[in-house]
Amino acid sequence: MREETFKISNLYTTEEAEKLTQAMLNVWGISQAEASAQHKTISIMFDERMSSSADFEQAVREAGFDLICD
Repeated sequence: MREETFKISNLYTTEEAEKLTQAMLNVWGISQAEASAQHKTISIMFDERMSSSADFEQAVREAGFDLICD
């Protein structure tokens, strides 16, 4: 299992954070997810054999949010 945290540019409310958390939990291989509107982040725990960063990026976009790429 691996943990990663991503920055989200347009995450403003707790309702949006919950929506993003649920979207990430629907991605195959993610076992834990927690979004924070206060910090504008999503932290996930996942099995890297089952999912990749491309899967996470797609789920974030499909939920209506934008990743901040460093």
